[in-house]
Amino acid sequence: MMEPQREAYKAEAYELLAELETSLLALEEDPGDMELIGRVFRALHTIKGSGAMFGFDDIAAFTHDVETVFDLVRNGKLGVTKMLVDLTLRAGDQVRGMLDGSEGGATADTSRAGEITSALRELIPKTDNPASQVPQAALPATEDEQVEKTYRISLRLDREIFSRGANPVLLLNELRELGECRVIAHTEAIPELEDIDPEQCHTSWEVILTTRRGVDAIKDVFIFVEDECELEIEVIDELCLDDDDAPPKRLGEILIERGFVSQENLEDVLGAQKRVGELLVDKGLVEPSTVESALAEQEQIRAVRSKYRKEEQTSSVRVPAERLDALVNLVGEMVTVQARLSQTVASMEHAGLLSISEEVERLTAELRDNAMSIRMLPIGTTFSKFKRLVRDLSGELGKNILLVTDGGETELDKTVIERLNDPLVHLIRNCIDHGIEAPGVREAAGKPGQGTVQLSAMHSGANVLIRITDDGAGLDKDAIRSKAVERGLISAEAELSEKELFSLIFSPGFSTARQVTSVSGRGVGMDVVKRSIDVLRGSIDVSSQQGIGTTITLKLPLTLAIIDGLLVKVGDGRYVLPLSVVEECVELTREDVARAHGRHITYVRGEIVPYIRLRERFAVNGNAPEVEQIVITESTGGKVGFVVDKVIGEHQTVIKNMGKVYRNVDVISGATILGDGSVALIMDAPKLVQGVEMQESSTH
Repeated sequence: MMEPQREAYKAEAYELLAELETSLLALEEDPGDMELIGRVFRALHTIKGSGAMFGFDDIAAFTHDVETVFDLVRNGKLGVTKMLVDLTLRAGDQVRGMLDGSEGGATADTSRAGEITSALRELIPKTDNPASQVPQAALPATEDEQVEKTYRISLRLDREIFSRGANPVLLLNELRELGECRVIAHTEAIPELEDIDPEQCHTSWEVILTTRRGVDAIKDVFIFVEDECELEIEVIDELCLDDDDAPPKRLGEILIERGFVSQENLEDVLGAQKRVGELLVDKGLVEPSTVESALAEQEQIRAVRSKYRKEEQTSSVRVPAERLDALVNLVGEMVTVQARLSQTVASMEHAGLLSISEEVERLTAELRDNAMSIRMLPIGTTFSKFKRLVRDLSGELGKNILLVTDGGETELDKTVIERLNDPLVHLIRNCIDHGIEAPGVREAAGKPGQGTVQLSAMHSGANVLIRITDDGAGLDKDAIRSKAVERGLISAEAELSEKELFSLIFSPGFSTARQVTSVSGRGVGMDVVKRSIDVLRGSIDVSSQQGIGTTITLKLPLTLAIIDGLLVKVGDGRYVLPLSVVEECVELTREDVARAHGRHITYVRGEIVPYIRLRERFAVNGNAPEVEQIVITESTGGKVGFVVDKVIGEHQTVIKNMGKVYRNVDVISGATILGDGSVALIMDAPKLVQGVEMQESSTH
């Protein structure tokens, strides 16, 4: 099993590689942006430095050459070119391969690494010595990114420390390696010459240290003498403080804060013309070394603050995904127990218990919302990955394509985002290959030579809508119909709406491509997209205009763990419909049924709404009640009702996966446990509607 430190490095390295790729693609569009160049250099420097620390020597050695080149760019000695961006992107892929192969995965191609390194070295001007460009020593990545702080370190060693072989000078030199350092020796305790014992340590020290290394790194310097010294470490300045632009403390304030003088002592000498430090020493209130120490502290803080500008710091904690999943599972169990508590208390008619139950319900709801919000991630991270995909594919196919993203701040459950990557890759590849024409074809049609793919996301109730739009040739209805007839998917005489026709592209093996390319045309992909979106309990919709472009809309639930549902009863069984699809509930009487003359339709405020009788669909025995309920839902084809015996009410639904035996039951997307311990099935409304439509079309 990999050590935790190496695991942490790998996790951070993958994040840095994503940051590197995003920065490089942005830099290609704006080669003169020094901030982007700095971001690229820092990512490479951190990957290299931390790799060397945690035993990834091959990664550190390989990354060094790339870092050297970008140090030249940063110093204005080398320009950003397409070749440099290409090589650096390939280098990032190589590092990713090395990380994947570090624990028994596929071994990275070392010859490829040599090719990249050689090509990068060719870019370095011959007059520059690469070895002198970048410092060899690098701090660990996690420490490079910490807030820079200034510490006051007070050190007093045991008098007998020399006899144990310890050398204070070596300890102080180690501190100097951590950052900018000023050492002040306090020699007041040294005896007169005739009384001194040279084998004893009479000196104490104060050190003013500015470093990005944490307090643990400072303590590690004294780890072998920790039982033989008095050590005090205090933060006296921090660059992220709100007042870090304020002037440093004055000498008198520092001495009062450290307890060497009182306010009264200070006021006694403030009226004199001499400097405060000199007066305090003259009056015997402090030792000269104490004033020297305070002045060093003041000077160092002033120097550090003038050197660095204030930067915003984001406080975050890295947590393994498994722990988040475990937390959400526990919250789900808590929701179930809370529902059981509420149900039990409601039957007892006990005012005190009812009050407690309501309080538990409120706290559980807050806990649920907070736990779910922790799992929510902005989809922009996924969007940014596709810039590289579009860049590489457009180059491979000889097309000029721009990817535009919008709504990257839209948040989705991390599980949904993870499973969404592959479907989006398929859809974008199809846009580039099939949708957008070659530059010459576009210009002949009066379009700009550069094609555009737009990727956008937005919230819609309890769902997120993701749209992939291109300004290409659009879908060819005649070609789709011909291919569908050829494959036996529809008859030659079938009359299909535009929506139904476009949905055929998601049939397994369906492709209208005239030739197979390395990108697409084999009929594999769109059916995979449909299955993936179905697994996420989402829907997919296609609209297209020939010659103008195509838009594919994915409708996805915000989360796959806990949803708000509508609990209904059919016979002895209870079912849940996601509340996000429910429009309203109306009654269905025997008179309403008679007026429809055997057709499954009802009239709601003058609008005809078809409905599905769940008793018939689920083959439930027994007689229906005199007055039934219709739950009207909004589907892609319009409004559809579901007839149930009774609507029980809203229910906080913790989704549980079905067992292997029931995994292929399309109309059921999961199950939940009710307050009394019984199980209710969660219905997949779109699949129910789709199943009925297919059944009716096959009988006609």
